[in-house]
Amino acid sequence: MAVTKTVPPERVNEAIDSGICLLGENRVQEFLEKYDSYRKEGVDIHFIGHLQTNKVRQIIDKVSLIHSVDSLRLAQEIEKQAAARGLHMDVLVEVNIGGEESKSGVSPEELEPLLLEIAKFPHISVKGLMTIPPVCENAAEIAHYFAKMQQLFIDMKQKNMDNMNMSILSMGMSKDYKIAIQHGSTLIRIGTAMFGDRK
Repeated sequence: MAVTKTVPPERVNEAIDSGICLLGENRVQEFLEKYDSYRKEGVDIHFIGHLQTNKVRQIIDKVSLIHSVDSLRLAQEIEKQAAARGLHMDVLVEVNIGGEESKSGVSPEELEPLLLEIAKFPHISVKGLMTIPPVCENAAEIAHYFAKMQQLFIDMKQKNMDNMNMSILSMGMSKDYKIAIQHGSTLIRIGTAMFGDRK
């Protein structure tokens, strides 16, 4: 996935012309400002940033997957907005694997109860999990968090819950994507390595 935060639309379109077909958007306002400028044919757009409930209606018909469901309240709003438009929304549940107070996401202990609640919604399908690990000093530390996340993903997959297809494990960014892939990541988020440092 090409992460397009702060990248102007013309550069994003260059990436699309070069074969990129999956974009990740972090900020609702910036996304809405750029949306009409994108060459969208054959391109999927995911919303990967923290999503406030009052912004769901602004993006629900513009993205194919929301990565950052971290509460029942947010899931309820996605269900409400999807139902109102006759849509079906795929989501990932965000896990705060490092237990950091500064990060959103549910704790590993809260994950299964939340999944069971979301499974009841007819207009939402859970496709997997997402995480952003803590900033680590070395590869072994990062690998520890990715391994924990991989095991959690496997555990949830084996439970065969209704209305769930645990096929996506979204973790890994420009600096750690190789380690993430080694630990089962199926979707990596590349921004800096593709577009350069953010302004």
